[in-house]
Amino acid sequence: MLVEKNVPLQHCNTFGIAARAETLVRVRGEDDIRHFLADPLWGRQPVFVLGGGSNVVLTGDVAPVVLKMEIMGMRLAQETDRHWIVEAGAGERWHDMVAWTLSRGYAGLENMALIPGTVGAAPVQNIGAYGLELQDRFESLDAVDLATGEQFTLDAAQCAFGYRDSVFKHAPAQPKYWPVQGSAPRGLGLKGRAVITRVRLALPKAWKPDLGYLDLQRKQAEKGVEHPTARQIFDWVCEIRRAKLPDPEVIGNAGSFFKNPTVTPEQCADIIARDPKIVHYPMDDGSIKLAAGWMIDACGWKGKSMGRAGVYDRQALVLVNRGNRHSVDGSVTGGEVMTLAKAIQTSVYERFGIRLEPEPVVV
Repeated sequence: MLVEKNVPLQHCNTFGIAARAETLVRVRGEDDIRHFLADPLWGRQPVFVLGGGSNVVLTGDVAPVVLKMEIMGMRLAQETDRHWIVEAGAGERWHDMVAWTLSRGYAGLENMALIPGTVGAAPVQNIGAYGLELQDRFESLDAVDLATGEQFTLDAAQCAFGYRDSVFKHAPAQPKYWPVQGSAPRGLGLKGRAVITRVRLALPKAWKPDLGYLDLQRKQAEKGVEHPTARQIFDWVCEIRRAKLPDPEVIGNAGSFFKNPTVTPEQCADIIARDPKIVHYPMDDGSIKLAAGWMIDACGWKGKSMGRAGVYDRQALVLVNRGNRHSVDGSVTGGEVMTLAKAIQTSVYERFGIRLEPEPVVV
């Protein structure tokens, strides 16, 4: 267990916000977590779990102990008649895992190429892109209970996946402490209570391309490919994302800043009556998903800035660092980011009656 004090976090978050961790523990295996919890000095301290820092806004120095997840490794864990079960450590970069699976002939994750962040953070957010979500390929995960140090396993139902949601985003239910018997009880909130160490995904042997999104259909027509391979879709998704989204190494950002809200058909009809061009998508459950980026753009925010926080000029759903992300004094602050975010929320609510919900964790 490696414990460091007063650690700069600017290079640990993709916004490039300058902040420090009072204490940082580098977690490179489950034993590191157990040793941390058993330590009389650190074991009962509040913690903040940090992966790739791609979905976080730091509004100041971090007082809780930062558990920096660096568990690595990727492997084929199991093969069934229908699936390849692949496993990766929580510290692996998500995109690296997508590329690794394709290089070995395991298709199924190509639509989620170039999503920033780590494998361990993926189930927390139930990440998704271009018609595919993590839950569509999820098999199980391992985690460690931060109260007992015991390892447990969760399946998809126990993770309670929803749109950019999971059991890891909700506070624990009562009673506060629960006995771990190899798996967690259903419906229990695990926010701040558990840390994911490994994730397993089930990739279908009977693979079919998912080309439901308009951007992919346009790319297919542009390339003139009637039956694309998984590798071709991977390449197309990378091209599309690079054209639309800024590289965090160049322009600090946390990806899509707001969730696409869902409304009832009646609410959607009311909005369409006022704004006929609003981009919307029917969902399987009968609800309607609205394009948050379109609404932000319609309110005139694309390309605008407040202080050193701005709205990306190619995609209004992305807030960016207009300062120097590599400078301690010249970079955007978490306060500037959240001031801009709240101003956008107010504009969208006043025009559409919709409250946008931020995706990143605000610390």
